Order: sequence, then structure tokens, then C-alpha cells
Amino acid sequence: MPEHPESDMSDKSGRSDASGRSRWRLLPMTARDPEEDGRAASPLELLFDLTFVVAVGTASSQFAELLAEGHLAHAVTAFVMAMFAISVAWISFSWFASAFATDDWLYRVLTMLQMIGVVVFSLGLPAMFHSVDEGGHLELRAMVAGYVVMRIAMVFQWARAAREAPEYRGVCLANIRWTVIAQVGWVVLAFVGLPVYVVFAAFVVLGVLELALPVFAQGAAGGTPWHPHHMAERYGLFAIIVLGESVVGTVASSGELLGGAEGTAWTGNAIAVVVAGVGLTFGMWWVYFTTPFGEVLERRRNRGYLFGYGHIPLFIGVAGAGAGLHVAGLYLEHHTEIPKTTVVLTLALPVALYLLVVYLLHTLLLSAADRFHLLLIALTLAILLAGFLLAVTGAPLAVCLIVVMLAPFVTVIGYETFGREHQRRMLEGIGVG
Repeated sequence: MPEHPESDMSDKSGRSDASGRSRWRLLPMTARDPEEDGRAASPLELLFDLTFVVAVGTASSQFAELLAEGHLAHAVTAFVMAMFAISVAWISFSWFASAFATDDWLYRVLTMLQMIGVVVFSLGLPAMFHSVDEGGHLELRAMVAGYVVMRIAMVFQWARAAREAPEYRGVCLANIRWTVIAQVGWVVLAFVGLPVYVVFAAFVVLGVLELALPVFAQGAAGGTPWHPHHMAERYGLFAIIVLGESVVGTVASSGELLGGAEGTAWTGNAIAVVVAGVGLTFGMWWVYFTTPFGEVLERRRNRGYLFGYGHIPLFIGVAGAGAGLHVAGLYLEHHTEIPKTTVVLTLALPVALYLLVVYLLHTLLLSAADRFHLLLIALTLAILLAGFLLAVTGAPLAVCLIVVMLAPFVTVIGYETFGREHQRRMLEGIGVG
């Protein structure tokens, strides 16, 4: 018999049998097996992701409003800052959870603390967007407060892993050190009255530090036992969450066009917005999942950093497309101060960014350029340009939106006809197949 029978009767959360002994026992935070079969996202990870729906939604909505007012440079600046911070915070938790997740009460409480930080961060986004638009100062206090809460919770997680997984102690302590340094910088930036140009410059410097932190701490995300298929699934799920903003943008765009609360005025514009929004979302989703990122990461683990942080511009493009759909709806409702050509660009440019990043990630992860991809990219850009030129020539916005919607389907058709077999040969070249 085991020395402590109650330990065999407790579940994975640390709760034990009816006697109540060791009910709140902590489980050792040991390293997860990077080759574990059937590894999948946990319910806690999915709950954590839901808080980011609020953050992405708020950033996208604020972005759309500034674009509609014609404040293009301010809108792009604030949106990139917001999406960068959102992405880095989500990435930090996700990679740690893939390597050290221990589902006991302390791990859950610290995750809940991070979720509180996400909500506080989201509440600070409107003030940050407004301050960028107004100029004179940059209001980051609530946004930074939420961000620091998220990151400090991660410091406690790393500290626990350093104590309980001694073989990774060096990596864990390095993460703690650099994370704390970065957070001190953010606090000074937000709460010390610095000139606005200094604040923007410091934001860039601290942003670079956040990007370089994994390299300083563990080198190309290879110093911890993260699971390649688990990470591919996590990123796929987050991409779907961000894609949801395109659906939100579609609903926001078509609500007034359908007659507001009554929803009975089915016009051609309303139908076009719905078709373009849903079609574009579906096409972008289809494109993303043509690449088996899990299999690629399994063979090329040293590409972990590229995969992880290379998704930031991809997420920006997806969320930006949702905002572009919202702007299109505002234009059709006569609530914008920008011309039709600019409205089309607010949708076409984020879509172009997204598709180009997908191809770039595919090329860099596989270390192989592809002429077929160049053809698909050229055709995609031609379609996006056609949507813009139609706007220039005075075509209805509904027609322009439908044309832009077709852009992702160039890749979809190319993949489903010739690309699938072509990709299979490329993957076999790196031992995937």
C-alpha cells in the first residue's frame, strides 16, 4: 500500500476524498511532456481566452470609430499599440501554460488574476484611443495597470515553476527578471508625466523589450517543454476569436441598414454587407487552417519564436478587417467623414496584411519560397486593387465589398485544386507526412 493513500484518491485539481484530507493540496508544477498524446486546450485556457474577446472587441470598435471620423493616422497608431499589448499578454500565458500548466487551485487563482487584468486593460482602451486622437498626452494608466496585473501574475507562475521544476530554474528566473524590468518601465511610462514624444519613443523601446524577452530568457522559445500541437491549437483558437470581430463588424454594419430594431428593411446594401462580412470571415478562416502548424512545429521546434510572435501582425490584420467592415456599415448609414475609396482601403489593407503574413509564416517556417505562392499572392493583390479601383470609378460600395471578399478565396481555390498536393511535397521535404 502507498504511504499516503489519500493521495491516490484525489483528483487533478488537488481535491481529495470525502474525508476532506488534503482538500486544498497543491500539485507539483512539473514540466509537461512536449510529446504528450492527445494534448488539447483545457477549459481554463478557453475561459481565459474569452476575456480577450472584450479586449479585441473594444480595440476594434474604437479603431472603427476613429477611422470613420477620418483620423486615420491616430486610429492606426492607437490600434497597433492596443493589439500589440493584447497579443503579447495572451502569448505570454499561452506558452507558459503549454509547458507548466498545473490545474490546482493556486494556478486557477493566478489565472483568474490575469483575467481581471485583461478586463482592467480593456476598460483603459477607450481613454488611450481618445488621448492619441486628442494629442498632447498619452493616457495609459488604466491600460498599463491591467497589463502589469497580467504580467505580475505570470511572474508568480514562473516563480512557482522555478521552485518546483528545478531543471528549468534558470529559464524561469530569467523570465522573471526580464518581465519585472519591463513592467517597471511600463509603470514609469504611464504614471510619470513625461513629454508625449518621450512616451511614444519609450513605448517602442519597451515593446521591443517585450518581443525580445523570450530570446533573452530562453532563446527562440526553445528553453521550455512546450507542446507543438497544443500551441498550434491555441493559436488557431485565438485566431478564431479574433475572426469573430469580423462577424461583430458585420452585425454592427448591417443593424441600422436593416431598419434598426425592426430589422425589416432588407436593402441591397444590407445584403451585400452581410454576404461580404460572413464570406470574408469564412475565407480568412479557411486560409489560416490550410497550414498544419502543429506538424511543422513538431519538426522545427527552433521556429517557435517565429511562429509565436509572427502571429502579431496576423492578429492585427484580422481584427482590422472586422473594423473595416464596421466602417463600411457606418459609411452606408452616412455616419462617416471619409470618402468611399478610403472606406474600401480600411477593409482591403487589413485583409492584405493578414494574407501576406500567412504566406510569409508558411515560407519562413518551412524555409522554402514557392513560385505558386507568388502567383496566388499576385492574384490576391490584383483582386484587392480591383475593389479599390471600382471605388475610384464610382462603383457602389456594395460591389466593392463583394470584390474584396473574394481575395481570400484565391488561396482557397489554389489550395483545394493544386496546392494541397503541392504542400504535401513541401512538408515531406522537412519530414512531415
